[in-house]
Amino acid sequence: MATITFIHPDGSSETIEAPSDESVMDAAADNDIDGLLGECGGNAMCATCHVYVVTSEPLPEPSIAEEGMLDTTAAPRRENSRLSCQLFLDQPATLEIPDEQ
Repeated sequence: MATITFIHPDGSSETIEAPSDESVMDAAADNDIDGLLGECGGNAMCATCHVYVVTSEPLPEPSIAEEGMLDTTAAPRRENSRLSCQLFLDQPATLEIPDEQ
């Protein structure tokens, strides 16, 4: 299990517990976290689950598919951009949800 804190564009935050075998996007959906659309269902094909990783232990590098999709995000890509559908966490993390997907 990982404790994940989501920071919304308005500055409010929500914290959930997520199983390590579930993507952050799915865990967010299961816990009614707004702002992560996930239109492709977690297949790294739409970039509508874009997040900024604010704090976390080092994460695995993004796959080639994720790297390609991060170039198409609606909100500006940053060095700490990731697709939440591709993140599986077993450590605490704080993620910022962009103001647009």
